[in-house]
Amino acid sequence: MIDAPLSLLFSVLVGLIIVSIFFSSSETAMMSLNRYRLKHLANKKHRGAIRSAELLSRPDRLIGVILIGNNLANNFAAIVAAAIAIKLYGQGSEFLAGLVLTLVMLIFAEVTPKTIAALHPEKIAFPFSFILKPLLIILYPAVWAVNHVSNSLAKLFGVDATKAHKNDHLRPEELRTVVDEAGDLIPDQHQGMLLNVLDLEKATVEDIMIPRNEVCGLDLEEDISTLLHQIRTSDYTRLPVYEGDINRVVGVLHLRNAARFIFGEDSTVTTEAIRRFAREPYFVPEGTSLSMQLLNFQKEKRRMAIVVDEYGDVQGVVTLEDLLEEIVGDFTTNQAEDENQEISALENGWHLIEGSTSIRDINRELGWELPTDGPKTLNGLLVEHLENIPEGQVAIKLGQYLFETMVITDKKVETARAVNTSSK
Repeated sequence: MIDAPLSLLFSVLVGLIIVSIFFSSSETAMMSLNRYRLKHLANKKHRGAIRSAELLSRPDRLIGVILIGNNLANNFAAIVAAAIAIKLYGQGSEFLAGLVLTLVMLIFAEVTPKTIAALHPEKIAFPFSFILKPLLIILYPAVWAVNHVSNSLAKLFGVDATKAHKNDHLRPEELRTVVDEAGDLIPDQHQGMLLNVLDLEKATVEDIMIPRNEVCGLDLEEDISTLLHQIRTSDYTRLPVYEGDINRVVGVLHLRNAARFIFGEDSTVTTEAIRRFAREPYFVPEGTSLSMQLLNFQKEKRRMAIVVDEYGDVQGVVTLEDLLEEIVGDFTTNQAEDENQEISALENGWHLIEGSTSIRDINRELGWELPTDGPKTLNGLLVEHLENIPEGQVAIKLGQYLFETMVITDKKVETARAVNTSSK
């Protein structure tokens, strides 16, 4: 080799450096590809994406062929550089050639190409896959031998390199981060809806149901005039029908069916008519997740469910509208809600809050972070902290939130005012 012309040696050295650049950038580009975008492009029949996906289906083989090629190029480059140094400066200069070549390879064949490949993986990986795929076939015996030894060593540490690609799935919390970091790619409104959908699994129907003491229904033991007045003045389109006690629900009446038995004189209307046109009740356990309940509403073709506890006692009702509002936010209002706001702004950052307001509603409307894994309402949270129902007005500090009771009855805290002290 020393007898070869310098021009040939320099040409070979430059060629080997270019080969090293190819393999170095290929390795970084292939490993930097977004797997989910790659699957999307492959489904769109993008040829480069299809080739890259096939190569990445066995990353051990891909890394094997890249490293074999890169090490061969680097080792031969070292030999050629030593020959050039000896030809120019005599014996002993090959050590200097090694130092110079290391610096050249580090800058031109490692750091620079890998940086570019990391920033623009698709522009490099897709065209380079056209060379890597046939190269893998040509070098397969050497790749197989290297992988056989390396995979055997990996198994000693409990790693199966042949199955590494099968674990490439996003967990729910990781998917939430992806959506949260999408930025301008997803409009803020859509981003919020997607995050709310992911949060459905964390909440149950108990978190959003209308509690039994607030349920508006028809008691068949009432007189007909009272029932008709409720039907005609109701703000809701569906009313539970029960006998004496909410635990004895016999059906759900859709008010559009009321026209079928309300005609002529009111005296002609009977409780049997109301019972006949009420649909059979649909019961769900209080611990049902919102994601599952959404599917159940779709499966059962229902828009209202009666929530029961483990003993079969009615705890409240949940509607499809309540569930959808967990995803898209409030989109319906009624007169009762307009006249009785659960959360009202006061001066100096204080808010007047009804005791029956759910913790989730407080957090959502005020942007607070009150605990949701315990009591579901403000009254429940305050009473749990005090361990009794206060006889007089008290102030309670829960973390950074200060609460002052305003109206207290024998049964609960009716209203309280609250402030986030960290924002004052």
